[in-house]
Amino acid sequence: MPKNSWLDSDADSDLDPITSLLSDWSDPEDEEEEFRDDFFLGLPGRRRKAAFVFMAVWGTVIALHLVSWGFWLVLSLTGLLAVHFLRLILARPQASPEPLAADALATAPTVSLLVSAKNEEAVIARLAKILCELDYPRDRYEVWFIDDYSTDRTPEILDRLATEYPQLNVLHRPAGAGGGKSGALNHALRLTKGEIIAVFDADAVVEPDLLRRVVPMFAEENVGAVQVRKAIANPSDNFLTQSQKAEMASDTYFQQQRIASGGIGELRGNGQFVRRTALRSCGGWNEETITDDLDLTIRLHLDRWDIGFCVCPAVNEEGVTRPKALWHQRSRWAEGGYQRYLDYWRAIASNRMGFFKTADLLAFMLMQYILPTAAIPDLVMALLRHHLPILGPLTILLVSLALLSLVVGSYRIQRAEGDRLSVSGLWEILSDSLRGILYLQHWLAIMPATTARMSVRPKRLKWVKTAHQGATEEQFGIG
Repeated sequence: MPKNSWLDSDADSDLDPITSLLSDWSDPEDEEEEFRDDFFLGLPGRRRKAAFVFMAVWGTVIALHLVSWGFWLVLSLTGLLAVHFLRLILARPQASPEPLAADALATAPTVSLLVSAKNEEAVIARLAKILCELDYPRDRYEVWFIDDYSTDRTPEILDRLATEYPQLNVLHRPAGAGGGKSGALNHALRLTKGEIIAVFDADAVVEPDLLRRVVPMFAEENVGAVQVRKAIANPSDNFLTQSQKAEMASDTYFQQQRIASGGIGELRGNGQFVRRTALRSCGGWNEETITDDLDLTIRLHLDRWDIGFCVCPAVNEEGVTRPKALWHQRSRWAEGGYQRYLDYWRAIASNRMGFFKTADLLAFMLMQYILPTAAIPDLVMALLRHHLPILGPLTILLVSLALLSLVVGSYRIQRAEGDRLSVSGLWEILSDSLRGILYLQHWLAIMPATTARMSVRPKRLKWVKTAHQGATEEQFGIG
């Protein structure tokens, strides 16, 4: 039924991501109280810290070109990272548990499904119907749609569907409610009852047995969240959507291998499942970040929870079809991913997550965020001094690892979906991987631009969304 106001809930009151972590953490070494109180002093001043890192990266690269031993230092760092990534490559991913059997559904955990929507009239009805017809007991799950003051037909569509589906709840937020997507999710969280909270984007399409496959992954008490593999629903539209399909395959590979090697699993927003107790211990979704999923990822790991990854079934979503939209989306992802390092650097540096998770996080920070930013001063110095870029060994390692992830990730997805590897299938994997390598070069422009912008201009927190056109049912594979 439609709801228009808060309902108080003592269980989830006064959610705050930072104070929850500070109050819940206790130090095994009985460190001084002042240390814990000062633990997150790195949170304010993102622009100042971004400027410092930006100048440090440029200064370090220039210095490496000017000293005689600069190349050997880069080569040594490449060797250390190669050892780390070799360990990652050799790790064996854990098999997914069996889906919940029919006789176990009566006592299955309760699940609350949340969708935060703003002006999504093209896709909202399809997702509402899908989520209300999942193969899970009706009394064991609930569906919540949060209309964040939409100005199109989204509220009307949701209110009508709420009269058709008893488990569908619609929450209307007023103008200026604040907090963006995180604020909308926190608003609904106080009203939900599920032991597990799931979040979907408005353009998502999922299989009926999704809950029966994901819920068993929470059997281990240390699992605080599970991310479902994301897939592109419209890969045949153009080069960009074909490349995003390959990009999702690469992400699948890295998620599996990082978790298997003791590193961190990451949330991706659409198709994320979080244990309520874990979410409460972290203070809910952070309303002071532009990527709630990446921020929550760090806080869960800092609070010593693990994040699992579900390969099959996937959550389908629309791929971005236009270069401008892709630039805006990926710039937001880049800024949010970079932002978490600036916010939680002291906690990360303290090894609160443990050695392997911390090493994994720092290795990917270097390869995904620092190296693309360092590529520009490296190229400038190489041209001025008439020799090859000094970061060449690191670049070769990164490209090789990316190509491996594209090939193996695509192969694993084909196998998980029951497809046999044929000659045409092999050719598709290889062509997608080569296309993906070319496409991934856009990060070499996005990361330097994003880090430079963060250094000089603060980000205004607001509702940021990707426009959804409503892919056809044939594209999503539903009838």
